[in-house]
Amino acid sequence: MTSNSKTKVIRVGPVAIGGGNPIAIQSMTNTDTRDRQATLAQIKSLAAAGCEIIRLAVPDEEAANNLEYYVNNTPVPLVADIHFDYRLALTAIKAGVAKLRINPGNIGGTERVKVLADAAKDQGIPIRIGVNAGSLEKDLLEQYNGPTPEAMVESALRHVRLLEAVHFDDIVISLKASSVAKTVRAYQQIARQCNYPLHIGITEAGTWYRGSIRSAVGLGILLWEGVGDTLRVSLTGDPVREVRAGKEILQALNLRSFGAEIISCPTCGRCRVDLERLADEVEKLTANIEKPLKIAVMGCAVNGPGEAKEADLGIAGGKGEGLIFRKGKTIRKVTEDKIIEALKEELAILLQDN
Repeated sequence: MTSNSKTKVIRVGPVAIGGGNPIAIQSMTNTDTRDRQATLAQIKSLAAAGCEIIRLAVPDEEAANNLEYYVNNTPVPLVADIHFDYRLALTAIKAGVAKLRINPGNIGGTERVKVLADAAKDQGIPIRIGVNAGSLEKDLLEQYNGPTPEAMVESALRHVRLLEAVHFDDIVISLKASSVAKTVRAYQQIARQCNYPLHIGITEAGTWYRGSIRSAVGLGILLWEGVGDTLRVSLTGDPVREVRAGKEILQALNLRSFGAEIISCPTCGRCRVDLERLADEVEKLTANIEKPLKIAVMGCAVNGPGEAKEADLGIAGGKGEGLIFRKGKTIRKVTEDKIIEALKEELAILLQDN
């Protein structure tokens, strides 16, 4: 399954978003863009984790002047995130970034918007209009009695009209709020009003634990409804976790496949092995597998192979021992201290067979 086939196709470097293309995973560096060594290292870490589009904050000229260095040394397309100063956006375009994230309404009048739009069009660079509930225009806050979904949509469409007025339509839209319900409603509304691809996310979602849950709820609703062409899971801390969470959300909905899927039971009074430790070890063991396998880690031999009979390979724990099974059929019985080694051996056989 892929993104909404009704949205317009936009190219971000080699990555096509919208129009039924696979939903792309994005993240953003949290290093100082003026620090070349730290920022490039984080870009490479994100790329290695599977991030497909990476955004960088560009607060000033020094940061903008570093963009060409990153473009020339990075394996994925980069997005320049710019506010207020259109000259920084022009520098980013010259540096070869793959996309701009701006709000046309806060970079000056129509003349500056046209200069920027013409430069982006000449280089084939799309523009993402990024609306956040926390920074809406004052007149919209008054008109709609606060940062409502309707106000967010009107803000986005206002910026869209500014670009369309200068004959630029290579546009991506995002409408983010820290409220899951408000964000969902905003995206649902704008999806009915235009066909530009949508970058979805819950802004300020929180730390790894809370933010992942909040993002999974909000993005899961939208993706299930066919809304969203690219996403970012916004988390406090290491952005590599954003990529991992985004991949898990897409894989849970069968929208993308990123290798091995681990399922493990919640355990109960029948469990006589350290299943949490085994599940953690299996996740590490399978982290770099690219083939779409399903691996089960089950707590007991009573229900394990039966409940996980669709798994390509699995463990079912016993009292100090465990069964190794394939497609519900037991193939080995080993002591608890040998379970991971036995699984590793059977996994190698399975990968070789495939």
